[in-house]
Amino acid sequence: MIRPTLTADGTAVRLPVTLAVSPLLDELALAYAEDPDLFGRLLTKHAASVLSLDHVVVSDDAADWERAIRAAEADGSRDALLAPLESAERLDDLLTPDDAIALATSLTKQAAYIRHRSTAQENHS
Repeated sequence: MIRPTLTADGTAVRLPVTLAVSPLLDELALAYAEDPDLFGRLLTKHAASVLSLDHVVVSDDAADWERAIRAAEADGSRDALLAPLESAERLDDLLTPDDAIALATSLTKQAAYIRHRSTAQENHS
């Protein structure tokens, strides 16, 4: 489960997703080293899909259906890259209702601590 922590300076709450992303990047690098031609093509296709999606998202002239198609293309190319990587399965935390409440409670407590601390500092200034 995601374990929120305070940043080193205590001014924000950090959700440490790098713990899940690091193994994925390692696996992607190893997969690329094993078959650079295949993963190079997949990365190039995904980059094109992302650029196409970015272009249509910022365009005022793009229709909703066009945005949906470009988003689906980007999702598809991302899925093709992630499919052979075991770490991809661990990227999405599925929270039970109790886990979701615990996470929300932890975030609320930490945010309240930061707010209280910053308000106290402002009052002493």
